Amino acid sequence: MKMNQFFMAAGCAAMLSPVFAGGDGWTSDFAAAKKQAADEKKSLLVDFTGSDWCGWCIKLNEEVFQHDPFKEGVKDKFVLVELDYPRDKSKLSDETKAQNEELRKEYAVQGYPTILLMDEKGRPFARTGYQAGGPENYVKHLDELLAARTKRDEAFAAAEKAEGTEKAKALVAALDAMGLDDAVVSAQYGDVVAAIKEADPEDESGFIKKIESNKKFADFEDSLNALARENKHEDALALTEKAINSGDFEGDNLQQATMIKGMICAQMGDFDAALAALDAAKEVDPDSELASRVDTFKDRINQMKAAKEADKEESE
Repeated sequence: MKMNQFFMAAGCAAMLSPVFAGGDGWTSDFAAAKKQAADEKKSLLVDFTGSDWCGWCIKLNEEVFQHDPFKEGVKDKFVLVELDYPRDKSKLSDETKAQNEELRKEYAVQGYPTILLMDEKGRPFARTGYQAGGPENYVKHLDELLAARTKRDEAFAAAEKAEGTEKAKALVAALDAMGLDDAVVSAQYGDVVAAIKEADPEDESGFIKKIESNKKFADFEDSLNALARENKHEDALALTEKAINSGDFEGDNLQQATMIKGMICAQMGDFDAALAALDAAKEVDPDSELASRVDTFKDRINQMKAAKEADKEESE
């Protein structure tokens, strides 16, 4: 090979090789990472990041991931996976972009950075994000979270020794202790959910009802977001009212849906309906964190209503 051809080939190879924000030691191949974790008996540390726009992601890389104490502290415990969602899409291959988007949905990731610790099967057992204090502190934090895997496995093993409702409640407690999104639990712990159903066919624990309700709410949100992108406010309002009246939702889900109705009505300029919906949302659970924000929303809507009435009077 001629010298200029050699440098051209080397340059192309460099451009095609992924550059990881955290430096060397990371991979973007999720399937390969799971296999490596299984072979080396390690856990996965999966970083969902926006490398060229997310301020906290950049801080996490600069303050923690790029430093030797972090690399040394995790090398024997974790396989490191970076799933990037950059604004500059040219940084990623089409295959990587498709993989990352699928995994973002599968693991219900809504903010960045999201750090999920997973076993070799890709089942999360802990969730975190940016932590101040530098690499040593972060490694200590990860070690504490890593203990959640041992507790999970011990809890599952103990539950297997129980029967009926007691077994179901023990499995539910093990899942709840991890603090994972219900959509992630359904997707990644389907065998455990099935075991709960079998052990508690009457659903005395209420777990299955909660899981199914949250799944329906997630589907409702997906449909609502699709309508919002097309500015179909009337269709969005009809969908929301149908969801509220379906009887499928209660508690937090019902409160959220009713509050969403108020926001849609406000966008449509029906401020009285918006205020009535917010009052109804607050009544669902007056002591909830969401209810504590209702008065702020109502103040804003009343301001919008007053401005509209003032404009009307001026035009007349």
